[in-house]
Amino acid sequence: MSAPPPQQPNDEEIRRREAEAAAMRQRVLSVVLDPQARQRLTNIRLVKPDLATAVENYLINAASTGRLNRALSDDELKQILASLQQPKKEFKFDRR
Repeated sequence: MSAPPPQQPNDEEIRRREAEAAAMRQRVLSVVLDPQARQRLTNIRLVKPDLATAVENYLINAASTGRLNRALSDDELKQILASLQQPKKEFKFDRR
């Protein structure tokens, strides 16, 4: 006798898991960021969602490994943002 095939999660189950994961991320970020830094990250998410996700992943990883044991201020978040952003390409035109 063969085993029944594994059930595929339905859309409702997938949405529930995604909502739980998002809520967990927000709880961790509320602990590791002070209110001003959290607002800055929210503003960045509106303009550059990829950068905001990268910063969130970095902060969550740092908190889970024990490298981050207090809430970061807005200035400290700015430093992290500067280190994670790609440098802007500069174009120089020589007119002759």
